[in-house]
Amino acid sequence: MLHSFSVSCLIAGSPWVVLSRSFLEFCIIGWDNLPRTLLMYFNNVMLSEESYFLSVICNSPEFKNTTVNGDLRYMIWDNPPKMEPHFLNISDYDQMVQSGAAFARMFRENDPVLDMVDEKILKRKRKEVAPGAWCSGWKSRWSDPCSQWGDVNVVKAGRQVKKFSETITNLLDDWNSHSNQCT
Repeated sequence: MLHSFSVSCLIAGSPWVVLSRSFLEFCIIGWDNLPRTLLMYFNNVMLSEESYFLSVICNSPEFKNTTVNGDLRYMIWDNPPKMEPHFLNISDYDQMVQSGAAFARMFRENDPVLDMVDEKILKRKRKEVAPGAWCSGWKSRWSDPCSQWGDVNVVKAGRQVKKFSETITNLLDDWNSHSNQCT
């Protein structure tokens, strides 16, 4: 029952979300009954992952103006729509990279485009980890610099960070131009 508080709307959208620590603490530890009550309601709803977090956010005065409408994924929907994205392949690679999205879907298992992502974006060789600032070994023809690890918390921006930064800036500019993303 939803009688112990006021819910102005139930929201549905993408199940792919990035959630802040403070919002998750609100949902888990809770200083309000809303997250728990909506959890009980959405426990019996099909595709609840498309509605639970969005409904909690948009009905919480503390969080409703913190939403940014963008899930950072690159997808191409089947045409005509069949409710599933089409499988990305090599012909989609350039457009996928230019999108600035941090994530992409869907891929067939072992599709060659995944090797392109590994090689060109992640600079990852077959059967090796993606190199990063944590690799503390020496790079040579015979050794992998990531065979020795330093501090795994060190992050160093790669080539794609400029495009991703533009994507985030555009999302935030769009967010700043709207007073409430939940309406």
